[in-house]
Amino acid sequence: MASGEFTEEEQGRYDRQIRLWGIEAQQRMRNATILVVRLRGTATETIKNIVLAGIGKLILVDADDVKEEDLGAGFFFRDDDVGKKRVDAAKARIENLNPLVTVETVPNFNVLNNQNFESTVNGVDLVCITEWDRDDLVRLNIICRRSRKPFYSGGTYGLLGYIFCDLLDHNYISPDRSSPKDVPKSIQMKVSYPSLQDALRHRWSLLSKRQTKELNPASVFAILALWRFQSIQKRLPIGAQDVGELQQIADALVSEADVNKQVITTVPHSLIESVTMTAVHEFSPVCAIVGGLLAQDILKTLAAREPPIANFLTFDGNTGGASVCKLSMS
Repeated sequence: MASGEFTEEEQGRYDRQIRLWGIEAQQRMRNATILVVRLRGTATETIKNIVLAGIGKLILVDADDVKEEDLGAGFFFRDDDVGKKRVDAAKARIENLNPLVTVETVPNFNVLNNQNFESTVNGVDLVCITEWDRDDLVRLNIICRRSRKPFYSGGTYGLLGYIFCDLLDHNYISPDRSSPKDVPKSIQMKVSYPSLQDALRHRWSLLSKRQTKELNPASVFAILALWRFQSIQKRLPIGAQDVGELQQIADALVSEADVNKQVITTVPHSLIESVTMTAVHEFSPVCAIVGGLLAQDILKTLAAREPPIANFLTFDGNTGGASVCKLSMS
């Protein structure tokens, strides 16, 4: 959508946001083109929120058909959509959320091939890839960095979920905590993000015992272990036969990262068992929370009004808690 004065319809629809973030922030959202890859539970919630907030254009990529298991967390789908392409089944319902947003669908994954992806990324403002494997996320993130495009990834594994973002050199406006309460001021902030490849090399040795505990390292390393398992086996764990291997991988990652041994030397076996049994399944409440947080952060980045995630958030549905780790960030 072209920039310019807001129409009466836009002013009415986005009135609350304009008052909250300001007209310039809403203008940035209105002019933004967002690429979202894979329409499962996490992306469903994310898309709902960013479309309602008033982005300009959504490009949605997914080659898969709607399956019965998609009906739980995928509220864009109905029973009679089973067997149809996900993007085809969802397009009209996404458009109905906000007719002011342009929705473009791509019913195949060819766009993720290196040359095609680079060309596509050059035409968007932000990339969000959900429910994807680690090795491809690293590859796609590198392409986004070459094109200087902010990159998000997110997903759920049963009761666990994560969000990673690489926002390059990100500028935003933040309240000046040093100013008097009766004379509020804002200041310009800048933060530099590492690539996913560099984030995965993070060492925890500089954190105190208390700082390490606060980050819930068990859930962090459970997700990182799932990524490494998937890289090795080309699939997620599917049952009891995979518990031992996932436990070995998780504990090796804890050791490699030099985590404070007073906090954790092994990821709890009960967590590994739970993850192994549920990783391939989606739970609607977990998707709603992770997808909601992902959408909120994308909007923060577009609005440049508040600090975004820095840079790896994990959600543990077993405890209902989320924590944010600065992986390879100062």
